[in-house]
Amino acid sequence: MRFRTDLAIENKEMYDSENQGSKIEISGVEVETENFEDIVGVTRIKITNEHGSKTLSKPLGNYITLEVNGILDFTQEEKDKIAQALSKELKKLIPFHNKQKVLVIGLGNDKVTPDSLGPYTVSKVQVTRHYFLMYDTDSDDSISCVSGFIPGVTGSTGIETADLIESAVKIAKPEIIIAVDALAARNVERISTTLQISDTGISPGAGTGNMRKELSEKTLGTKVIAIGVPTVIDSKTLVLDSLADFLKDSSGAEDYINENGIDMIVTSTDIDQIIKDFSDVIADGINITLHPGIYS
Repeated sequence: MRFRTDLAIENKEMYDSENQGSKIEISGVEVETENFEDIVGVTRIKITNEHGSKTLSKPLGNYITLEVNGILDFTQEEKDKIAQALSKELKKLIPFHNKQKVLVIGLGNDKVTPDSLGPYTVSKVQVTRHYFLMYDTDSDDSISCVSGFIPGVTGSTGIETADLIESAVKIAKPEIIIAVDALAARNVERISTTLQISDTGISPGAGTGNMRKELSEKTLGTKVIAIGVPTVIDSKTLVLDSLADFLKDSSGAEDYINENGIDMIVTSTDIDQIIKDFSDVIADGINITLHPGIYS
């Protein structure tokens, strides 16, 4: 069974598991790991050809996973180090220059806690475009020209989210878009421990089966960096994964759940704090990256 997940690292783990845990090299997939300040585990997966893309069910590009066990119990100093680790990876994808224009988008619904990561993060990002307009300048050696946009969800606005974003792109004219969104995982333990960065764009709602129009360089004409944290897990995935070692007929159980089960999304009981902590960390990481003269 291929469990539903937005995380490239989980697709790689599932591939390894299906191949008896051999961790064999995949043509077109490059993997490297690093540890940052003994707090953050960093895994970089680069998909370089169609074979790698097909194997991991992901588009060609870079997928960086930051793993932080215990963020809910971390001190502020430790959370600052996570933000620094995030910024270190972002700077490789978004090198600063004095005419940089960035649009930060918060995807999701701020009225639904597991889906509120994007809106809460953008509310904490330092937007500066109005200063550039006020002083009629297009460059600054210490800060980027940053716009923030929270488009809401189609169910609330009646307008396709991607169409609203296209309009914002026409106004802000960014060279980079950073899209922050909640993701889905196959392993419930990742809900409070994992953050993913990718440079391949994003399809809002893909992890929960409610796929909307893709946001990518192909559709928006601008490079899209996606930052996400898994906040939900599919109930069928949770049940089958949890009972995998106890089921004599796993395929039969899967068929039964697919035929008789109800599609449900499950989240953690402490999701409020998870959203707060990760939105703080992501916003800080973005601010450090885009405004080095202020947050360095």
